[in-house]
Amino acid sequence: MRKTNGIKQIFLWLIGFLLIAGIYNSLTMMESEKEVPYSYFKSKLKNKEVKKVYISNDVIRGELVDNNKTVKFKTLPLNDPDLVKDMEASGVENFSGVADRSWITTVIFNIGWILLFVLAWWFIFFRQANVTGKQAMNFAKSKARQIDPKKNKITFKDVAGCDEAKEELADIVDYLKNPDKYKTLGGTLPKGVLLYGAPGTGKTLLAKAVAGEAGVSFFSASGSEFVEMFVGVGAARVRDLFERAKKNAPAIIFVDELDAVGRHRFAGIGGGHDEREQTLNQLLIELDGFEVKEGIILIAATNRPDVLDPALLRPGRFDRRINVPIPDIKGRTEILKVHAKKIKLSESVDLSVIAQRTPGFSGADLANIINEAAIIAAKKNKESVEFEELEEAIEKTIAGPQRRSRIISEKEKKIIAYHEAGHALVAKLLKDTDPVHKISIIPRGPALGYTLQLPQEDKYLTSKSEILSKLSILLAGRASEEVVFGEITTGAGDDLSKATAYAQKMVMEFGMSEKIGPLSLKKDENEVFLGRDIVKQHSYSNETAKNIDDEIKRIVNDAYYKAKSILMENKLILDKIVEKLMEKETINGEELDLIVNS
Repeated sequence: MRKTNGIKQIFLWLIGFLLIAGIYNSLTMMESEKEVPYSYFKSKLKNKEVKKVYISNDVIRGELVDNNKTVKFKTLPLNDPDLVKDMEASGVENFSGVADRSWITTVIFNIGWILLFVLAWWFIFFRQANVTGKQAMNFAKSKARQIDPKKNKITFKDVAGCDEAKEELADIVDYLKNPDKYKTLGGTLPKGVLLYGAPGTGKTLLAKAVAGEAGVSFFSASGSEFVEMFVGVGAARVRDLFERAKKNAPAIIFVDELDAVGRHRFAGIGGGHDEREQTLNQLLIELDGFEVKEGIILIAATNRPDVLDPALLRPGRFDRRINVPIPDIKGRTEILKVHAKKIKLSESVDLSVIAQRTPGFSGADLANIINEAAIIAAKKNKESVEFEELEEAIEKTIAGPQRRSRIISEKEKKIIAYHEAGHALVAKLLKDTDPVHKISIIPRGPALGYTLQLPQEDKYLTSKSEILSKLSILLAGRASEEVVFGEITTGAGDDLSKATAYAQKMVMEFGMSEKIGPLSLKKDENEVFLGRDIVKQHSYSNETAKNIDDEIKRIVNDAYYKAKSILMENKLILDKIVEKLMEKETINGEELDLIVNS
């Protein structure tokens, strides 16, 4: 459409240019003609200095010689019956008559160019202004993309790792296919479905699959598309979107990032009639207003259901709220199989092993791993993707790309080796820890080295002993530096931050401190309302705050001293790990076992 409009504009400008050029040429021609008396014309004719003559009732035009130059002339004719004989006698090369024009022809000829110019100017500029006006009117039109049901090939077969969510949405599909079955029992179609969960878990894909399964029209929009600087535009776009859906009913409307327009109203910023809140009010009306909208379902997705306005979440608006979680090991295996169909995978690759090594990964993360592995294999000129490339892709996702070009001195390299070896050795010797998969002193991303631990199974609960062991592992790098070099470096900055955060949660959220007791004293993470929450005080006394600080410090120090004592008792093993690291730069879990058990 835009390409056609561009060609039309070029064509109009070309016509305008030709009109201007024609008018200019006509005026130039008129100005170049020399008006002479009839007697002068006759004298030139007698002297045989006239070359061409064109005779009409009202004017004689032609070419004559003046001062040895050929010039164009015109003169008013007189009653001269012998003019033709005189022209023949003087040897005029070319003479002819011009047909008499009617007064209409004369008017058109004289002012036609001007009229054409005015018409072209009006067509170009006024039409453009009219188009601009229509565009301004279309500003309130919804920007939602409509996907034709015949072109939407995505179904539940293309979605893996969220079986419970698919079961919940299967009811919606059945209702859209067989509405009469439910209406006979008095059931009504759900107004809205809210999909919530972490980013990359497949909420948008699920919504498309529902439309594909049901074979209905699918309208897709983002929450941010409704919010503009002009008040009322968002509400108008919501109305227009539902009107479009009603014309194509049954239909599904999908709004991604609902929290962009669905946040709590009057959050302390702006008045009660700002643009975002008007948009939300219109959305509430469309969901549960007086007008019944048969066959239209609103599916919305968000990563932050906690900030949505309560009016959106009540029954009658979003009747169903479906959690789309991070996939478990079974779900990850299924997701990897779906994405592995797109690449040439080696037969020796077991995707269940990759799924085991990617706990906490979302569907988008797993898709990225498969794609990264294919890119790495292509760089190596391999014919298929093997386990080596998949493992490299996992590490790249977790820790970032390798930075072999970074030049590190031998002294710093040794410090990094002892730091990572300290993490690995304490993780190996403590109970309730995940197995060490790899140790490396090759820089990745912002890290100068890393120790990779991978759980053998998905965990949904974490015990106190497991957290304390994790704290000792985090602090073991700093402890190793102190044990070996008698000095500490800045390399443990990230480890200290994580350890402090774990200790805070133990004391303030999980009730794992005997001194504080089974209390939850965590800070309220809900949206701040200015004028009410900005001066909100802690829900505990200053004495309790001091006790919290003391307990956090005690837990971290105890974990540090425990790691330090383990490393001092096993200094020889630590040195062997470092020696191997300095030699190979990377050690896997099996090699670590051989060193520790030798």
